[in-house]
Amino acid sequence: MNGMLERAFDDAVVDSQRTFRAILDAMAHPGRILPVTGIRPPPGLSAAAAATLLTLADHDTPLWLAPTHLTARPWIQFHAGAPIVTDPDRCAFALMADAVGLARFPVGTHEEPETSTTLIVEIAAFGRGRRYCLTGPGLEDHAILTADGLGADFVTLWAANHALYPCGVDLILCAGDRLTALPRTVAIQEI
Repeated sequence: MNGMLERAFDDAVVDSQRTFRAILDAMAHPGRILPVTGIRPPPGLSAAAAATLLTLADHDTPLWLAPTHLTARPWIQFHAGAPIVTDPDRCAFALMADAVGLARFPVGTHEEPETSTTLIVEIAAFGRGRRYCLTGPGLEDHAILTADGLGADFVTLWAANHALYPCGVDLILCAGDRLTALPRTVAIQEI
């Protein structure tokens, strides 16, 4: 309980609005890396992931946590009120340490593609690691994303997800106090 009663956002209204705008901007412009501010994350959770959770998750959005993030469970439940589920098939959001298991989450249906899971994936860093070329809606031509922590087979996993369109999962990548998004509409190649 120590530290849990402290405010998570410096200013809950202003900082959550800023984070929401950053997430929307990242979804509209895949690969654009944006900062988050004003958040006090718990140990073991990046500022970007914590801010994203507090902005998007609430008592109506079941959340699945990777085993590496279970220590953040009390903080998430206290500040976001999100019910934690153990079955990946029942979640609206998932907090993960990698994108390896993205295929096990709900992808929505053709009638209701919005019922898919949004994956919040913590990675090691932006600006180093593997380089990816992103193409698709929201990109004038293409964007280059350099990210450390997506895994060697990420492009193959993503191609399978992208092929499900209009179904599929969306990713919000978080590293430190920065985030970007990979909506299901974007095609990704490693370069």
